[in-house]
Amino acid sequence: MIIRSVNIEDVAQLATLFDAYRVFYQKKTDLKAASNFLKERINNKDSELFVCENEENILVAFVQLYPLFSSTKMKKLWLLNDLYVEKHCRGKGISVLLIDSAKALVKATNACGMFLETSKSNLVGNNLYSKTGFTLNDEANYYEWLITQ
Repeated sequence: MIIRSVNIEDVAQLATLFDAYRVFYQKKTDLKAASNFLKERINNKDSELFVCENEENILVAFVQLYPLFSSTKMKKLWLLNDLYVEKHCRGKGISVLLIDSAKALVKATNACGMFLETSKSNLVGNNLYSKTGFTLNDEANYYEWLITQ
């Protein structure tokens, strides 16, 4: 297994993983939109994407991070927004390797840290994140304002 940065040639394979990730979160499958979304992120350099490639050069996992800034710390801050591993590859430590790549990005960009959100019902994810050094911030309130369609 190789963890590496994504490139534009990966979009077709990555879109399939990204679509499966979205379906996991109860979104309708839309491979074309997934592909377009990823192309935009890569071409516009809006995010950092790391992929896991197996011995057959097939992508089996990814992590996507978005840059933000902390005004109080006056530094860059990363949002670990997406993490997905194909079902048949889970339990092999790939998520930990992807998180390690994300941590290396934080350090390389002189950022102050990274944060993420996951549902309380995501027991596997919640266990993974605490195992990899994330701490649950139970003192903060999380609010959202969304435009419904």
